[in-house]
Amino acid sequence: MNHTIRVPINTDKDIVAARQKGRALALSLGFSEIDSTLVATAISELARNIVTYAKRGEIRIQADGNSKGPCILVIAKDKGAGISNIKLALQDGFSTSGSLGLGLPGVKRLVDEFEIVSHIGKGTVVKFKKWKT
Repeated sequence: MNHTIRVPINTDKDIVAARQKGRALALSLGFSEIDSTLVATAISELARNIVTYAKRGEIRIQADGNSKGPCILVIAKDKGAGISNIKLALQDGFSTSGSLGLGLPGVKRLVDEFEIVSHIGKGTVVKFKKWKT
């Protein structure tokens, strides 16, 4: 059950591939269309951040779960510049690239569990879980 799908993220095409693989896994686990789309959207946002800020990284997607039922675990990892102020980066409207700043706070709202660890000069790891409801 813990087969990990690894998607290298370097270009816009990789963002689409990661999104599609996440959605397909969610559907295969019996997630609703809506929840499958939420998973895909969250993956898309994280992959977009990798391309925009770190240029390259990886998205890992796997089925997980426990007695509560199945979930999808996603880990987005890059070796970019890192995020100097995670609290600020998680505020709606904050952006260092001139975008709308919906990425990280939006992902946090779409998923059930969310964690971010970032080290300046070493990169960022974002993990999330979305449980089947």
